[in-house]
Amino acid sequence: MLQASKVHFCIKQRPIVEQISLEVNPGEILAILGPNGAGKSTFFKILSGDISCKHGSVKYNGKTITSLKAKDLASVRAVMPQHSQVNFPFTVQEVVELGLISTQTKNSSQLINEVLNATNTDHLKDRIFNSLSGGEKQRVQLARALVQIWESKPFPRYLLLDEPSSSLDIAQQHAVLSILQKLKSRNIGILVILHELNLAAQYADKIALIKNGAITKIGTVEEVLDEKTLERAFDHPIQLLKNPNTGRLFVASAAPFYSSLATSKLA
Repeated sequence: MLQASKVHFCIKQRPIVEQISLEVNPGEILAILGPNGAGKSTFFKILSGDISCKHGSVKYNGKTITSLKAKDLASVRAVMPQHSQVNFPFTVQEVVELGLISTQTKNSSQLINEVLNATNTDHLKDRIFNSLSGGEKQRVQLARALVQIWESKPFPRYLLLDEPSSSLDIAQQHAVLSILQKLKSRNIGILVILHELNLAAQYADKIALIKNGAITKIGTVEEVLDEKTLERAFDHPIQLLKNPNTGRLFVASAAPFYSSLATSKLA
């Protein structure tokens, strides 16, 4: 189990993450939703170990993240941040191979081929990474994270992703979430920050809704996706419909959007 308990984080005495507690179990997808500036990415960095936190605790399979050496942490969790830079002229295959640096495996070639095929990036493997489009780069970075935990292991592992579909077209968005659904059957728990509410509605097992650094609601999709709850979280009227094909909820705007941002007048 990935467990966060009363995680609290401030910058210059301003709370960014306020007393957040949640659990991610192997075999489930937990989607984190919330408006811009809610503290989602900061909380994500605390969970991944990129930011140390003095208040509260993060545990992987019962062990605190601070007690795990880098190699041990890499063996139980893989991370795809929202933004990744490659400063050297690496090929796509070389970028994906970075996911195996801390992994001991005898099947590295097979693992790389499998994740390249799964992410539909095998045809790009000899391309220079920085020559790719934004969406192609995002899929390659997903492959790099996947290869780290792709091989079956006897213990639970976790995949953390921060908006992995933000640069993708609709077909690729669903392809990525479909990969995650299949991956959870390998005793892997998945925490994913999503911008698109309907992707969470269709693919998540649980949802945590965050606003102003705190969880406003957490539970199953049906428990969290409530019109009034979403309206308060996003400051915009929401309508929920039933998808006739899947039976899942569909999130729609219930009114035209009128920005509260100041607009400049034409000279």
